[in-house]
Amino acid sequence: MPDKTILLIEDDPDDQVLTLKALRRNGIVNRAELARDGGEAIDYLFRGPKGRPAPILVLLDLHLPRIDGLEVLRRIREDQRTADVPVIILTSSRDEEDEARSTVLGASAYVRKPIVFEEFAAATRRLGIHWLLIDRAVAPDLFNHLHLGNGA
Repeated sequence: MPDKTILLIEDDPDDQVLTLKALRRNGIVNRAELARDGGEAIDYLFRGPKGRPAPILVLLDLHLPRIDGLEVLRRIREDQRTADVPVIILTSSRDEEDEARSTVLGASAYVRKPIVFEEFAAATRRLGIHWLLIDRAVAPDLFNHLHLGNGA
């Protein structure tokens, strides 16, 4: 199993399963760690064992218990250990202000979660294609660390 980790920060159990399934279906076989609220995410990122590398990618919901996603994003961007980690906002929020604030705070991408799995898997696939073809400069070596399997 690849040692480069993706951190999923999501409180909804259904969305956790959906996101992990979409990653696997799109051939991403990196280990995924789960934080169920903003406090857990902060603990994982900044209070974990010394020497633990930052994740290569953070998938972040906005509406989280304890510490909301925008605050988690702000802390990720202000800490030198995580400032360059790509952060994709995965949210069901239709609030344009959430999207604008995410952009200002340095989100790498903003993806609205569809309810239907096939739509979500397609959005994940499009996001990967977008990064590969257009925005590789956002995270130039992310694709050196994403381990693609045979797909599922």
